[in-house]
Amino acid sequence: MPDWAVVHRELRRPNMTLALLWEEYRNGPGGQDGFGYSWFCDLYREWAGRLKPTLRQVHPAGERVFVDFAGQTKEVIDGLTGEVRRAEVFVAVPGASSYTYAEATWTQSLPDWIAAHVNMSAFFGGVTGQIVSDNLRAGITRACFYEPQINHTYADMARHYGTAVIPARPYKARDKAKVEVGCKSYSAGSWHGFATGASSPWPN
Repeated sequence: MPDWAVVHRELRRPNMTLALLWEEYRNGPGGQDGFGYSWFCDLYREWAGRLKPTLRQVHPAGERVFVDFAGQTKEVIDGLTGEVRRAEVFVAVPGASSYTYAEATWTQSLPDWIAAHVNMSAFFGGVTGQIVSDNLRAGITRACFYEPQINHTYADMARHYGTAVIPARPYKARDKAKVEVGCKSYSAGSWHGFATGASSPWPN
């Protein structure tokens, strides 16, 4: 049996492939009577699949909404003056339905951040129990795993709506995977499934 830990480590080297490692294995001691290439690959992937077990997250309806700004901006052209401005895009994705809401704002400042939340809640026709937010400076004063600090205005808005703001852990994209997918869909130019002012996604 090959040493899969060594195979895994060798694959990190530039231009290294499973095919090259299999050839080395076959040319090594006892390798001529060893596994074929496809079997070698299957066994390695089975071994590697046990390294990082993942837990599927289940989001009950109305429990959480994930919010962030998309990484890419959008050009807006004034029809009268021809002035070109860049608009930010606020994205919100409820955990249960993944029904994505997107809104253009001029900046990522606190007033635009709060206004986008208000518009999001009006569109959805309700408020979730939690808002999972990216560590945007306008909303999160101090990003910390143990004691994050939320902007006072953002916290006041959450109290007004009876919800709680949960900052995502720094550098932990899986904490806000739902909205990451929504942002990537926007960046890729795919608006299929985005909110357009139709009906509320919350179940009755």
